[in-house]
Amino acid sequence: MSRKVALAFRKTVKAAPYQLALTRAGLEPVQFAPEAPGTLTDVSALVLTGGDDVEPALYGAARHPETEPPDRERDDYEAELLRAALSRDMPVLAICRGLQLFNVARGGTLIQHLDATAKHRQRTGGKPVHDVMVEQPLERILGTRRAQVNSRHHQAVGRLGEGLIVTARDPDDGVIEGFVLPGQSFAVAVQWHPEDMVDDPVQLRLFSALREAAGQ
Repeated sequence: MSRKVALAFRKTVKAAPYQLALTRAGLEPVQFAPEAPGTLTDVSALVLTGGDDVEPALYGAARHPETEPPDRERDDYEAELLRAALSRDMPVLAICRGLQLFNVARGGTLIQHLDATAKHRQRTGGKPVHDVMVEQPLERILGTRRAQVNSRHHQAVGRLGEGLIVTARDPDDGVIEGFVLPGQSFAVAVQWHPEDMVDDPVQLRLFSALREAAGQ
């Protein structure tokens, strides 16, 4: 099998943690970006990463004052990349912004600024700041029903996109922290940043599961 994975990101300076996590799991990350589009036939999986807020117009909303200036070129490119990967049943792991874009690409909406922003937008790197309650099939991947996660987002899933199934929530405020798209070999999205927590065996299992799915 090819161990090459399409790693979709915009800012090179922010790519290192994802590259390290994928390498730790035995995968070879390859940059995919609007200016370096790559070809899905050359890779065996897709990872969508964090970054700027998704353009609200894509889900029919006006821009909230707290919403960051959008990168529409990136939004359009990665949404199309996601659709192409899903059409091939290529394994997909979507992280933070990637989860939000995945939801929008499936017709869902976003909460543009959480009431509990202070809890969720903590820049602690790999240090966990709250728990999430985990359901199947993510429970099987992580090996636990309650996981400690880091958190640095101020937006979240609003209306869930077509066909998506919630697999993780914040137990206190109910914010959606993970979902899957059934019917795919592996289409998993999480709201936290597991790439910063790969020293935790629970978080590393997410990338190992991607490797196993890519090899099937």
